[in-house]
Amino acid sequence: MDSSRFSFAGLLALALGGALLAGVGLALLVSRVLANPWLAASAALALGLPLAVAAARALGKPWIRFLGALADGLASLKDGDFSLNLARPRGLPEADALARAYNGLGERFRAERQTLVQRELLLDTVIQATPLAIVLTNDAGQVIYANLAARRLFGAGRPLEGEGFNRLVEAADAALQEAIAGGRDTLFTMRVGEEAEIFHLSLRHFAMNARSHHLYLLKQLTRELNAQEVATWKKVIRVIAHELNNSLAPISSLAHSGRALAAAPDPAALERVFGTIAERAQHLHRFIDGYARFAKLPQPRPEAVAWAPLAEQLRATVGFALAAPLPEEAGWFDPAQIGQVLINLLKNAHESGSPPVAVTLAVTRGRGGFEIVVADRGTGMSQAVLEHALVPFYSTKPQGTGLGLTLSREIAEAHGGRLELIARDGGGTEVRLWLPAPRSPQPLDINPHAKESRRG
Repeated sequence: MDSSRFSFAGLLALALGGALLAGVGLALLVSRVLANPWLAASAALALGLPLAVAAARALGKPWIRFLGALADGLASLKDGDFSLNLARPRGLPEADALARAYNGLGERFRAERQTLVQRELLLDTVIQATPLAIVLTNDAGQVIYANLAARRLFGAGRPLEGEGFNRLVEAADAALQEAIAGGRDTLFTMRVGEEAEIFHLSLRHFAMNARSHHLYLLKQLTRELNAQEVATWKKVIRVIAHELNNSLAPISSLAHSGRALAAAPDPAALERVFGTIAERAQHLHRFIDGYARFAKLPQPRPEAVAWAPLAEQLRATVGFALAAPLPEEAGWFDPAQIGQVLINLLKNAHESGSPPVAVTLAVTRGRGGFEIVVADRGTGMSQAVLEHALVPFYSTKPQGTGLGLTLSREIAEAHGGRLELIARDGGGTEVRLWLPAPRSPQPLDINPHAKESRRG
């Protein structure tokens, strides 16, 4: 009979049963010879117990060897070594199944490790090849990773791992030192070799393995910005040429007509000619004035501003409805600049085709500042228009310069805020202007004469 067809429990039962039968047989034999049942039982126990122990030990040896190998294998898995396979024992079905499960697990771990190694190799190749300088430091300020671009920027090509990042920055260009000391994303210009190059610095902080880490990303933008600058100038020239031609062509034609009318004066016709010339000249004046204001936008002069008086001033210029009660806490911004932004946004809302009663203004406290929302129920904007509405010189209005929203965004960002355009469900547009709150509450100046004297 093939013993491998029996489980370990079955073999153990057979061995113990055999030992028991041997003991019973010996007991019967002794009882017939000696006619003493107690002596027979003692003899049976003396013979059967060693037989049972010997049988159990013989059956347990393969299991002990297998369990020892399994313990070594589990220790290898714990240490990250997945190369060990267990031999499949013969005659132990349970151990064989356990060995197959262990070997399958090891094979899966090996495959996953190989996949991870390939992914890490690919990721490292991409990171090393990118022109983006990447530096990762731990909470002690030591560099734990730096790609080739970072090595060239900070260490003349040498490895930077293990060095103090502050020491590397101290040896770098002063503009780079100032940008990193600022602790925020920024653009700056520094010299690389003999050339002045524009860089964008991006900083990120995160926890890894329960420790704080800092990621510095530096991208050289000189070529991209130069190309964008050329494209922008080309667009500016096209827009200016278009506006000049649209005004100078009719002015030239009307001047010729006026000269002809001068020979035989017709007051009504002359009035139309001169009126049209004046209208086109006024349009050119507004067009050029818009560009001048965009180019000469001064730095904001923030001060504490109460929301209720500001709303009343706006309502005197353009109508709107308040969508929510105004905050009692004062804002902190340049009232002239933000007031002009809100007037532009409210006028755009009225020009969108919205019913006047649907043009609303709301000011709420949140996200570490104030959010001003101008909403309408006009025709709205398509996704393409929303994507380009804040781009300079982009306009969907026949007489628009494409600078209104751009100027508004510039003012918002000069205040440390931002401007967003969102399409409303049900039609219309929502413009969100977020402005940061002052770090500490600012008192309102209730003496306007004192304010004028300070400005003077």
